[in-house]
Amino acid sequence: MDNKLAMVIDDSRAMRGILKRILLPLGFEVREATNGKDALDQIWDGDLKPALALIDWNMPEMNGLEFVMAVRKQKHLRQMTLMMVTTESEHGQIVRALAAGAHEYVIKPFTAEAIVDKLTYLGLVPLEGSEPATTGS
Repeated sequence: MDNKLAMVIDDSRAMRGILKRILLPLGFEVREATNGKDALDQIWDGDLKPALALIDWNMPEMNGLEFVMAVRKQKHLRQMTLMMVTTESEHGQIVRALAAGAHEYVIKPFTAEAIVDKLTYLGLVPLEGSEPATTGS
């Protein structure tokens, strides 16, 4: 796993931009995908092994749950941390995503702090680095 490579998978360009702006100051290299199929294509074509994927649920072609299930079937991607970032807030949906292999679940709208806290909890961001940088790098 490239432990500083993250994929942001969302059909909303604005949401991808918001998540990217949270991840970049934390030291992640960010790749964007518009749906699960696009993300898998990038992983296969680029022989990528992202450490993290932030995934929307509702997307065309391949939704977030289908992406999670597809990744979990791939032995070489099992170490990838999967976090759903979605408007789906029903308890049953959360249970389905976690049962399929997602590590965390964040409901939109969210704060940057909520994302950073989850990444810190998952061990992807050191505690002392949990505050996003306010200056350009």
